[in-house]
Amino acid sequence: MTQTTLKGSCLCGAVKYEATGVPTRFLHCHCSRCRKASGTGHASNLFLQPGVLRWLEGEDQVRSFKLPEAKRFTNQFCASCGSRLPRQAPGTDVVLIPAGSLDDDAPIKPQARIFCGFRADWSCADDGLPTFPEYPS
Repeated sequence: MTQTTLKGSCLCGAVKYEATGVPTRFLHCHCSRCRKASGTGHASNLFLQPGVLRWLEGEDQVRSFKLPEAKRFTNQFCASCGSRLPRQAPGTDVVLIPAGSLDDDAPIKPQARIFCGFRADWSCADDGLPTFPEYPS
């Protein structure tokens, strides 16, 4: 896969970003944390690695909530409208983009559903994507 540049924004338009990198994964996550953070049956996340995230507008509106007991889970969002926003974990070259925040089309299609062992009964499934009870190794 080749490097790409993607642009996105929040619902109210206060925050705009650009992410550049190699799209490596596009996953629907059904874990309880992603369900709570997204308010729906799963979170759809696109990963760029290596990737770089740059705020074009509204960086002062970006807020983060790090779940204290979680190793990796952080929810980044717009302070004005609450829309989920991308994040780059400190010290890594991975950019995680909530796919719904993209203004561009995703460069790859969803590849799998993860943490299906935690999927809500009412949540969508059975679309032919591979499923994993947790994160695949």
